[in-house]
This record gives sequence, C-alpha cells and structure tokens, in this order.
Amino acid sequence: MKLLVVGASYRTAPVATLERLAVAPADLPRVLARLVAQPYVSEAVLVSTCNRVEVYAVVSGFHGGLGDICAVLAEPTGCQPAALADHLYVHFDAAAVNHVFRVAAGLDSMVVGEAQILGQIRDAYHWASEAETVDRLLHELMQQALRVGKRAHSETGIDRAGQSVVTAALGLATELLDSDLAGRPALVVGAGAMGSLGAATLSRLGAAPVTVTNRGADRAIRLAESYGGTAVPIADLTKTLSTVDIVVAATAAPEAVLTRAVVTQALAGRDPSRGPLVLLDLAVPRDVEPGVADLPSVQVIDIDRMAALVAGGPVAADAAAVEQIVAAEVDAFLTWLRGADVAPTVAALRGRADDVVAAELGRLTQRRPDLTDDQRAEVARTVHRVVQRLLHQPTVRVRQLAAEPGGDQYTALLRELFDLEVPQTSAVGTVPDVVVPDVDPQLGGDAEALPTGGE
Repeated sequence: MKLLVVGASYRTAPVATLERLAVAPADLPRVLARLVAQPYVSEAVLVSTCNRVEVYAVVSGFHGGLGDICAVLAEPTGCQPAALADHLYVHFDAAAVNHVFRVAAGLDSMVVGEAQILGQIRDAYHWASEAETVDRLLHELMQQALRVGKRAHSETGIDRAGQSVVTAALGLATELLDSDLAGRPALVVGAGAMGSLGAATLSRLGAAPVTVTNRGADRAIRLAESYGGTAVPIADLTKTLSTVDIVVAATAAPEAVLTRAVVTQALAGRDPSRGPLVLLDLAVPRDVEPGVADLPSVQVIDIDRMAALVAGGPVAADAAAVEQIVAAEVDAFLTWLRGADVAPTVAALRGRADDVVAAELGRLTQRRPDLTDDQRAEVARTVHRVVQRLLHQPTVRVRQLAAEPGGDQYTALLRELFDLEVPQTSAVGTVPDVVVPDVDPQLGGDAEALPTGGE
C-alpha cells in the first residue's frame, strides 16, 4: 500500500476554485466514506481550510488512486476531474510524508509558521477516525505529523514570524486605515475557530468596542464575553456594519453573508469621514460577495489578496531549523514504514516454517507410533530450534535491508522465493481506538474549530 496526497491550495488555485472544492463539516463523513469506497483507496483523511483542500490517502496503486481521489473531489464542483488538473498537486510516498509534515509545521502556510493549521490537521484526523476511514498507516502518519508540528513550534522561534493569517490580515488592515486599530470599532462575523482568533487578535490590538454576530446566538455571546465585547443578532448585521471600521468575516456559511446589497445599505448610514470600511474575508466559501470590492469606501482583503501581499515577505530565520526537523522526521517515518512493510512477510515466512514442521511431526507420529510422548516432544523441540536458528539471521538481515532506501525489493524477493501469500491490512477496523492527541490552544487547538475556518 502507498501514501498519496492530492490537493489544491492558495498556491495553485484561486479562491473560486477552492470554494468549489471546499467540504463543509456536515459533509465530511459522506465524502470520507465516498473516498474509501473507491477501488484503489483504503484509508483517507481530508483537510479542508480556507487555504487548502487536501486528501491524504493510502492507495493500492498510484494511477488508480489518483483517479479515484480526483473523481471524488470533482463531484461537488460539477467539473470533470481533468478540468481541475491545473489546480491540483500530487505527492507520492516519501514526497507525501514530507508534504504532510511541512504542512503540520506551518512551512506550507500562507504565513510561514502560522500555528492554526496544526489544530485543523488534528480535527481532520479526529473526523476521519470517527468515520473509520483511517487504519494503521494513516493513524501513524497523522500522529507523527501532529508531533512534528508541535516540535517545530516548541523547539524553534518560527512563531516569531509565524503569526496566524488573522494577525497578518489585520496588519494589512492597519495599513489601509493609516493608523493602528486602537480604539477602532470592530465586528466579528462568525464564532468558530477563525472568529475566535479574530476576536482575540482585535482585542489584543486594542480595537474597541468589539462586536460579535453569529447565526448561533449562544456561541456569539460566549465569544463576545470572553473579550469584553458585545453580541448582536445576525438580523442586526446591516445596522452594526454602519458603526464599525473593520470586519473579520469567518463563517462556514455556504453563501456570501456580506452581500453587495447589505454593505451598500450599511454604507448609506455610515460617516464617510471615518475612512474606508475594511472587510477581512477569511472564509471558504467567501463571506463577502465579489461585487462588494467595487463599492466606494470599501477595502476587501480576501485569500487571493492575502496571497499576493504576503508572498514575497520575509521568511523566518528559524524556518531553516524547522526544515531540518522535518527532514529528520521524514527519514525516521520512512524507516518505520519500511520496517512495517516487511513485518507481515517475516511473519508469513515463520508461519510457513511452523506449518512445515507441524506436517513433518505429524508424519513422524504416523511412521513411528512406538515413540513415547517425551521422545516426540524432544524431537519437536529440536526441529523447532533448528528452524528458528536457520530463519533468525535471514529475518534479522531482511529487516535491516528493508529499512534502507530501496529496501522494499528485499521484501518482494522474500515473498517470491518462498511463494508467500501476505494478506493486506483491511481498510478499517483493525486498529484499536486511538485517542487523537490534544493540541496546545496556543497552537490552534480549538475544540470547536471548523475546517473551513481558515489556516
């Protein structure tokens, strides 16, 4: 079985494409089930954020697995899989492990080193575990990815440059407003992971008052109270818009919340001398209708604009240290993987030897019924010792060879020489329940994080 990553991100696809590929939380179990129902896919984890949609899968064949995954990703878009090809990237085996670890460490994020993606990977792993679409290989990969991400943040200073996308977006908003955010009234639309980060960052930067609105009033109230703000009903959105200077929009709504009509009406009641109304759209699908950016006195910062503005910024000096951590961890995981691949073959070889010994001892019993029980037991022990000694060195050596690059050829040769039938691990259900590790809240571990909430 092979590891395969298929995805699209802000690097390869515009927001419009990411919107079509995005998978809402309610749809995750269905999409995961569709993935593992495909002929070549046995395990799957799906990460869907504002910046990326990725499938981590175990497949029985590269081309077949790629076709299966692309077909499932294309289903909700209404496009043929070939139409998405220009926006997708593919990583296989070692490159797949490297990509997953780099994503977890924040090296592949729009803002290098941002930590929220680690919580989003944890959530994706949790949902896949709940849907029973992960088995031994992806369990190990995801747990190691979470550990690598935590190492990156605890052992290096990448957080110094790796602020969240919310922090970077608000930095851009400060430039657009020609002043800091202290004393600026702000509105947070959405009370999920990104909304929570938005409220926390606005509060830290001194924005006041901070107002929160959300379709679920209880969550809005809890979030607003956490930062000394006020919650308002979603029905008062237009009225509230006319009273603020900056908006962080981060809902999981399937359609735009801040439409051209809503924002136009809000602008009519807003004092133009206060400067532009800055709208930070950090949701996929977008919360701000595209036509809003054409309105006077409005500045929209969406994922496309963020990518263009952040792209060329300085990379933290500690990113090189994180790359070294990732490289070492990838080597360690591949060594484990090669060893895991040879283990069933070694077990099958020893099982074949046991069967041969049992058959020969049975023949001996038939030919020499005069032997006593003690004599038969001594013969059995002697034969078993001889077989175990003969197999010991070859099995130890094949494990050592299998741990080296290209070591899979030795496993295949062993199967061929002894005509071994090694059963494949079933897709689900053979691994005991695994508790998904918690992630430090400072590293994005929001228990209520939404996969479309941003990265």
